[in-house]
Amino acid sequence: MPDHQQRIAYLLERYVNKSCSREELDELFAAIGKGDDPEALERFLEESWHADLAAPDIDYEQVYQQIRPVQQPRRAVITLKRVAVAAAFVLVAGATYWLAARRQAVPKPALAEQALPASIAPGTNRAVLTLADGSVVTLDSTGKQVIRQGGIAIQQQNGQLSYGSQPADGTVHYNKLTTPRGGQFRVVLPDGTKVWLNSASMLRYPTAFTGRERVVELEGQGYFEVAANAQQPFKVKVHSMEVQVLGTDFDIMAYRDEASINTTLLAGSVQVKEGSNEQILRPGQQAVMNNEDHQLTVRIADIKKVTAWKNGLFVFNNMALPAILREVARWYDVDIVYMASPGTELYGGGIGRNLQLADILALLEGNGYNHFRVEGRKVIVLP
Repeated sequence: MPDHQQRIAYLLERYVNKSCSREELDELFAAIGKGDDPEALERFLEESWHADLAAPDIDYEQVYQQIRPVQQPRRAVITLKRVAVAAAFVLVAGATYWLAARRQAVPKPALAEQALPASIAPGTNRAVLTLADGSVVTLDSTGKQVIRQGGIAIQQQNGQLSYGSQPADGTVHYNKLTTPRGGQFRVVLPDGTKVWLNSASMLRYPTAFTGRERVVELEGQGYFEVAANAQQPFKVKVHSMEVQVLGTDFDIMAYRDEASINTTLLAGSVQVKEGSNEQILRPGQQAVMNNEDHQLTVRIADIKKVTAWKNGLFVFNNMALPAILREVARWYDVDIVYMASPGTELYGGGIGRNLQLADILALLEGNGYNHFRVEGRKVIVLP
């Protein structure tokens, strides 16, 4: 085997074993991007499949980023190669798309060659905590403090809030955690339930759960890992809809600029109620409530897509450009202005949410259908 093939095989093995240095990781992705040795990568993926290796935990800060349009008369699905290991999900996706791309060249991103204004950075861990008395505490990823609220101690550290035990007098206050566009945050509620809030979201909750049920209110998007307590059901109120659980993992996406409210179940059981319509979900299912007619339906969920934001990724599976740009707008705190109607192409692929905005737009421009101009905090979609 030539030296360069041995080198790529070595880097791939170190990536899977999570022993890559930053320099080796950059070298590996550069080799993949240039197509230095497609045979070595293809052979590695095949051998990994036959070896039935377990996929390691994904380091989402160091993944390979790539988006590709999925086409088949402008509407299709790219099927990923059947690979059990993946150096990580996005690396496998990127590698697979790259293998397909070497058979059909894609134009280089035009945006990357333009002179752009100052880079727009991705979102970070930041939020605003509004206490029951109206006082406001600004939170970010570097903050470390203890917030006192009556007899309750609220700990902020590493982009997360954690609530202490209930005070002896049983006093209950209602707090509100709000993430701006370009922000995200985590909170551990008094019962031990963990909530991840996506950008442009709000969670209202009590400082202690003392009644017959645990009730919180959500706007935007949140991922919940609910602490089990069969004697005290957990409920999430979302506009006119209600989700009730006993102990489970689920995601609710309820942005007002989206066409529907989506409740996706990963583990356990939830009941979704809208008026007189009730649906009980099983793991892997998604309840979809249409925001116009309030009809409630159930479908199979795309779990990787739904939970990607929580894991530091955008995942676009058969998504049109406007839907992608709505996610981009919330995470990069920009406005989207259409000077031309968006194309009808659908996209597939995965990219890290830690990229600069210009990198995201350059990848989207790589298909040749869409073009963008950035003016301040506006992204203009061009003909």
